[in-house]
Amino acid sequence: MSTADQDLEKNKADILKLANEKLLGNVEWVEEKVSGVKDWRKRKLGETFDTLEKGDAIIVSELSRLGRSTLQILEIMKLAKENGIAVHAVKGAWTLNGSMESKIVLTMLAMIAEIERDLISERTKEGLRARKAAGVVLGRPKGPGKSRLDEYQEEIVALLKNGATKAFIARRYKTSLPNLFNWLKKRKIKVYVK
Repeated sequence: MSTADQDLEKNKADILKLANEKLLGNVEWVEEKVSGVKDWRKRKLGETFDTLEKGDAIIVSELSRLGRSTLQILEIMKLAKENGIAVHAVKGAWTLNGSMESKIVLTMLAMIAEIERDLISERTKEGLRARKAAGVVLGRPKGPGKSRLDEYQEEIVALLKNGATKAFIARRYKTSLPNLFNWLKKRKIKVYVK
């Protein structure tokens, strides 16, 4: 799934139906709500591939769930073919198993998925341009932003004035030294020890 508001239960029902029609055996669920743009190896899909064996199958609601670029989908399909794993997509009732027909269909569908993603991206950019033209301020607010160190500012300043090291302060407030330096810089906190 790409977004939290998509209907996971509907996809599960469709996947079960396809698994039963094709007699694919027991279904093990791998659920993930993450953008298909994220590298597939860093998603649950990558972990799942590590556990699959020859003769296993992957069923997705639609091909774009594997990845949103032609390169990603082709890479996944190449790995699936090398390992004897079939890939089924509910939408379109595709079975991609390394045959010549599968290769043609796969290339076509992967290109469509990539074009679809590009079109969505372009619509988003157009929407942002329109909002900017209407005077809406886009992006993160200016200024230092909020930090969990803010509530300890007085304590941190007092510790610095009393000669505490920044490494000690970073450990005490469970933050990294670079984060502490950045926080001090953004708040223009300079403590000169006499």
